Amino acid sequence: MNLTAVKETDEVMKRHVEDSLAIIPPIQSSYLSHCNSSCDNIKLVDVGSGAGLPGLIFAIARPGWNVTLLESMNKRCLFLEHAVSVTGLSNVEVLRARAESAGQSLDFREVFDVAVARAVAEMRVLAEYCLPLVRVGGLFIAAKGHNPQEEVKLAETAIQKFGASILQMSPVESHSPYGQRTAVVCIKDRPTPKKYPRDPGTPSKVPL
Repeated sequence: MNLTAVKETDEVMKRHVEDSLAIIPPIQSSYLSHCNSSCDNIKLVDVGSGAGLPGLIFAIARPGWNVTLLESMNKRCLFLEHAVSVTGLSNVEVLRARAESAGQSLDFREVFDVAVARAVAEMRVLAEYCLPLVRVGGLFIAAKGHNPQEEVKLAETAIQKFGASILQMSPVESHSPYGQRTAVVCIKDRPTPKKYPRDPGTPSKVPL
């Protein structure tokens, strides 16, 4: 379905599947140490799931987790629904919506323990997509490249506006060209103001 540029099975395993699996340890360690709760049955949303990376991989690797794959494009949602059907997963929901709309919906606003995003947008934009979906006391985790310090620093003010603070940047071994990625972990310590997220399209066009 032409959802990724990577076509070869071995490359998919290394660059997508293993890369997704590598994010699980920092999620678990951060959740255990800062959320004072077991990480056996986390309610997680993968924002901008695309081809199900990393959310679909998480659902397979952690069957106790309740995973929502949030994706706005119909083509990708059809693939995700097919993949869920073929794998027989019962712990996954595919939600076709824009993150900005989901974040303003009473059904999804501040209901998730963890929001994750990989290869979606820059940190300021991601924070506005993800943090309105996270409950107070939950985590937002962005999978970034080997050196995201400048991007993260630029996003600090925005992250605080959305009710969170940067907890840590955890190096993650991967098969990326630099051999390392970074899990940027933010903890949400207060509710996101109701005016966020802004209207669909605004966060990417006018980042805070």
